[in-house]
Amino acid sequence: MKSPLTLESLIALNKQSIVGHLGIEFLEATEEYVTARMPVDERTHQPFGILHGGASVVLAESLGSVASVLRLSDPITQRAVGLEINANHIRSVSSGWVYGKCTPIHLGRTTHVWDIRITDEQERLVCISRLTIAIIQAKA
Repeated sequence: MKSPLTLESLIALNKQSIVGHLGIEFLEATEEYVTARMPVDERTHQPFGILHGGASVVLAESLGSVASVLRLSDPITQRAVGLEINANHIRSVSSGWVYGKCTPIHLGRTTHVWDIRITDEQERLVCISRLTIAIIQAKA
């Protein structure tokens, strides 16, 4: 990875964001993938007691954003921002944890495209998402 930032520094940066509020925990970052987990509880449920699709999208976009930031050549002058995301919700989950794994599809100079697969504790597919990140210049 190009960035001088570490997964640990990004975890600290995310503590006071939606990532921290939903209890998302980043687990691993390698050249091939980034992983995280999210609890399925009152913070992430929809009114009928199952995982809210929007919470899955937050997990997916958070994974892709962190993966892109870790690949920036200069995180002082560059920013990674979400451009487009889609998600297909495959299976419901009512408790425990879901796990996300983010792998690159395309790593260009101005865009990154990520495949994010979210599974339950039995490794069954819960949600599949594709995220496009725009690499932009930071405002001075």
